[in-house]
Amino acid sequence: MRLLRKILLLLGTCLHMSCKYQSNALDIPLEVLAHMNMEQLPTITEHSPASLIAFPFEENFPMKCEATGNPGPEFRWTKNGQDFDPYQDLRLITLDDSGTFIIPNNGNLTEFQGNYRCFATNKLGTAMSEEIEFVVPNVPKFPKEIIDPIEVMEGQSVILECNPPKGIPPLEIYWMTIRLQHIEQDERVSVGLNGNLYFSNAIKTDSRRDYCCFAAFPRIRTIVQKTAMSVVVKSNKLMKDSDSGSGRGYANSLLERKPSLLTPTGKESHTYLMKGEDLQLECIAEGFPTPKVEWVKIGYHELPERAEVESHGKLLTVEMVNEEDEGKYMCRAKNPHGEVVHYFHVTVEEPPEFEIEPQSQLVTIGADVVIKCVVKGSPQPSVAWRVNGQPLNDVPTSNRKVLKDGTISIHNAKPENSAVYQCEATNRHGTILANAKIMIMNIQPLILTENNLQYMAVEGKGVVMHCKVFSSPASSITWSKADSANAVEGERFSVHKNGSLEIHNIMKEDMGEYSCFAQNTEGKVAIAATLEVKDPTRIVDPPRDLRVLAGTTIQFSCQAEFDPSIVDDFEILWEKDGMALNGSENARYILNDGVLEIINVSFGDQGFYVCVARTPVDQDVAVAQLSVVDVPDPPEDVILSEHNGRSVKLQWIPGDDHNSSITEFVIEFEESQHEPGSWREMMRVPGNHHSALLKLHSHVDYRFRVYAINEVGRGRPSQATERYKTPASAPDKNPENIKIEGHLPHEMDINWEPLSPIEHNGPGLEYKVSYRRQGTGEDWMEHMVKRHSFLVKNTPTFVLYEIKIQTKNHVGWGPDPKIITAYSGEDFPSAAPEDVAVDVMNNTMMKVRWDHVHKDKLNGHLGGYRISYWRLRSLLDSKKTHGDKHTLTFSGERNHALVTGLRPFSEFSLIVMAFNSRGNGPGSHPVSFKTPEGVPGQVAAFSATNIQKHKVTLTWSPPVDANGVIIGFILQYQLINDTDELGSLMTLNISADSNKLHLQDLEALSKYKFYLRCCTRVGCGPAVSEERTTVPEARKSGSRFPPRKTTVSPVANATLSSIALLNISTSVSHNFANISWIPGTEQTESELYVAFMNNREGNWKISDALNSSKTFHIIEGLEPATEYTVRLMTKSWVDNSSIFEDIIRTSAKGLASIHGGISNQGWFIGLMCAIALLTLIVLIACFVNRNKGGKYSVKEKEDLHPDLESQGINGDTFCEYSDNDEKPLKSSQHSLNGDLKGRDSGDSMVDYGDEDAHFHEDGSFIGEYSGRKERVSMEIKGNNQSTA
Repeated sequence: MRLLRKILLLLGTCLHMSCKYQSNALDIPLEVLAHMNMEQLPTITEHSPASLIAFPFEENFPMKCEATGNPGPEFRWTKNGQDFDPYQDLRLITLDDSGTFIIPNNGNLTEFQGNYRCFATNKLGTAMSEEIEFVVPNVPKFPKEIIDPIEVMEGQSVILECNPPKGIPPLEIYWMTIRLQHIEQDERVSVGLNGNLYFSNAIKTDSRRDYCCFAAFPRIRTIVQKTAMSVVVKSNKLMKDSDSGSGRGYANSLLERKPSLLTPTGKESHTYLMKGEDLQLECIAEGFPTPKVEWVKIGYHELPERAEVESHGKLLTVEMVNEEDEGKYMCRAKNPHGEVVHYFHVTVEEPPEFEIEPQSQLVTIGADVVIKCVVKGSPQPSVAWRVNGQPLNDVPTSNRKVLKDGTISIHNAKPENSAVYQCEATNRHGTILANAKIMIMNIQPLILTENNLQYMAVEGKGVVMHCKVFSSPASSITWSKADSANAVEGERFSVHKNGSLEIHNIMKEDMGEYSCFAQNTEGKVAIAATLEVKDPTRIVDPPRDLRVLAGTTIQFSCQAEFDPSIVDDFEILWEKDGMALNGSENARYILNDGVLEIINVSFGDQGFYVCVARTPVDQDVAVAQLSVVDVPDPPEDVILSEHNGRSVKLQWIPGDDHNSSITEFVIEFEESQHEPGSWREMMRVPGNHHSALLKLHSHVDYRFRVYAINEVGRGRPSQATERYKTPASAPDKNPENIKIEGHLPHEMDINWEPLSPIEHNGPGLEYKVSYRRQGTGEDWMEHMVKRHSFLVKNTPTFVLYEIKIQTKNHVGWGPDPKIITAYSGEDFPSAAPEDVAVDVMNNTMMKVRWDHVHKDKLNGHLGGYRISYWRLRSLLDSKKTHGDKHTLTFSGERNHALVTGLRPFSEFSLIVMAFNSRGNGPGSHPVSFKTPEGVPGQVAAFSATNIQKHKVTLTWSPPVDANGVIIGFILQYQLINDTDELGSLMTLNISADSNKLHLQDLEALSKYKFYLRCCTRVGCGPAVSEERTTVPEARKSGSRFPPRKTTVSPVANATLSSIALLNISTSVSHNFANISWIPGTEQTESELYVAFMNNREGNWKISDALNSSKTFHIIEGLEPATEYTVRLMTKSWVDNSSIFEDIIRTSAKGLASIHGGISNQGWFIGLMCAIALLTLIVLIACFVNRNKGGKYSVKEKEDLHPDLESQGINGDTFCEYSDNDEKPLKSSQHSLNGDLKGRDSGDSMVDYGDEDAHFHEDGSFIGEYSGRKERVSMEIKGNNQSTA
């Protein structure tokens, strides 16, 4: 049943499905009749073509005839209108159950030549085929003949006839020599359509004996040759005498003549051809001079567009003619003596063609039958009717008649009227035949659609449920739903003529079971069908158009929504330009979960990519375009044209731009003489230009190439052009960028930028250098040089010259040069600026003014002025030194400048000088000035030592840059335990002569931060800070003088874990220090580190790791007479925690040698004791004098002459010195014991001499003592003394 349904669908059977639609005639589906086991009229299904040619190279020739019918048909043949039985001829091969027979190629084919027709007959009727012509071609041959030579006078026309034999078309004619060389054709010589060779007028060279005509028959693979023909062209004697007077006119009148047609003949002719054939009209004329042929179509201004004139104007061809090509054509052959015309009447005809072909019909009994056969053709075909292969008149029937228009009408048809009717139409161009099977019968409905089919449809779309019925008479078709007895109705429901039910805009409630009913007068049948409604498939993330660079990897993504009940049947398919990619063997295409990935994209991947999201119910489609871009291909066909000496036109054809428009073309050149192989850019042209006019240099052998640029980048260059060498010429330009330099006073160095080699324009380039003094009227001094510089000697200093430089080569001189002016060599300025004045603006800046140096003294172009200044001394120091010199340059003609970055509280000196390109002139008279005080720098070597439970000792050194008289220090400190709250900030003012402070009343086990600032009268400098944490018990340090011994506090011991050290002490020399300790009894081996810091520099240095079992460590490389801080630590970095800390001072180097050499001598001991006793007496006298209220002599002088530092220390004197009560005044008590060490030299004069102290008028050094006590104050006082 399913196979039957498919067959009916393919045949497109017209079935009627509604009760209102009735039809008396239906097409007969033969498969349906076979299915119903009904009788069937015969039908010829296959037969041989109308013309069957027996080519000699084939083995056999089948005469085909196949037919169907029920009962099976019998076959018979006619030949040339007479019965022919192939079964009776044993030479023929016949097939069972077939009308086909085979004619073997056994040499007697001519006996079977003729026109055949096949008939297929069963008891219901007879079908017949068209006539089949069996053609047995003869082998074409030229007749054997003797052809006399053709003699002709020079200038006369000649026709060589071919007369080819008859054969199977097409026929091809060739005229050649015996050696198979083609006879050349031109306006004078041509081969006609009939195969003849025409000479419009003969010339001497036409004489030859081997003119051969070859006739080729491609379909039978045969070429035949005609007997060679001889042509003899005789000279005209009158032509030889044409140079003489009267003879010339006679010769011309004999030879020159107006045209006449060799073919076709007469004034007009008629041409008939079928539509679709090629029209060929030919006019070949003779005459002298050779005529020229023109073609026109009468009534038209020009020939049809498809018309072509060939064979030197003698042949007009129109391919595939149609009705529009009909008409009257004219050819005109003319020369100077006249013309001749011929008219062609062209008629386009057509073979027979059915306009209405008779149709097979299934007709109910009693109905009327109409069989139409309408044909067209030119000339009008004749139509002949047959019934069952016999002429219609030979089979009379009472209820059948033929109408005037040739239509057959059968009234009140009966079953016996069933037959095969043949309509045959014929004209001179062919015959056509049509068989129409007429069946007269009644059949009950037969539903061809399978029962219980299930249909799936998408909500919102449509569905067609089939109910294909075959019946006679036609059945009425109705559809109903299982839950309703009524037929379905409404705008959304349509029942088609073929019985199908179409539902538009489907809804979910349309799901269910449907029934189709078919009924006619013979009976009623029904089938059922089920409809399921699914959600639509929709692409929610379609692929996007991409434009990518070649070689990259791209991805197209396509995601869709679909009904979940059909997930197993959902698939995403990819297509490119109609070709499926799923299952592609191309490894560059990777498809995964709706993503198409293309690796290494190439230009072949460009195109449109289609994503198809498909279910069994519906599908959705999305399209994306992939465009691949890349750099342009090289331009092609790069050629040079329009050569014009020093210009040439370059043309090219752009290469493929690879989807990115070319923005510009770059033209490069290479020349073979100066830089062969090096390509340089010449010019650029816009991307829409494909040529450029190049301006070239002379005497250069060029090659050119072009490359294109688009948005992707630069493409590869084209092939280079052929070389083009320009002729030599004089230079086009003179040197540029001429520079005049005077390195020496009496010289002028002329330099210029030389011409590049390509600019030489010829060989032998030289430069003519001309110069003269301006305004003197002197003659030009001229020199020819090949280099690009020239030195003029013995010139006056700084004199204005005129200079010009001109080029020359072997061809001639360059253009007239431009004259430039320049000065000869310069000398140093000979005068210094005067009236130099300094205005100090603040403690770091001053303003300098001066008078200009006269231009006559500059000896050159003024470059500007330079200010050199240097620091003589600090105002704290009376000793002057020459500090580093600083020089500032100020270009141009100016008379003032600002100088910044000066040191405050200093004395400076400066000079001003003019300079030119030669150098500096003499300096002005030095001018001294002083800067006022400034804010001091940061305090040096600020540290916290001797940390105890409630107090700490702070030590420091004065700032390196005091920048004025120090009037004191400000100490601030606050509690900073590890909380968000800070303690209140405490402030202490400290006198200027202090470098140590014992700070008390601190909280135990608390962390403090200390800030220290140094102050002058201008203000206080930046603060230095230090953090320390107090301890539960006081930590005691040893004596400041060796030997030092320090015992680690219990807290320290508690924090040392396994490290327990006892009796830590230090001893000091002039260049090294020794720190020693005793390990505890429970000591385990651990690592220790020794750190030390020069208190002036503030940089810590840390030793390598030490084993605690070692009892000492020597610190080497210390500076003499320097204060250091030493720490013993358990870690290799410096912070505020340590096992041991001490401040030491190395001894002076000289003292160490004295001590080591004479400290044990008795006389030295005695001398030291005497000095100490004298010092003690002086001190006692000082105190007594102060207690009495009197003034010391030095103090009186200080009162009479107050200085800066006495004001800076608030009038304190030595006798008012106090540090704090914890330390008594140092005396010479250590020297009295006779055991002087390097560090403990007492208060000797040598100790003070190290600090460059100055004695007062009475020889005392009282003012310096506090400096020995507190080093920082001593230094400041010493400086103040020197500046007093």
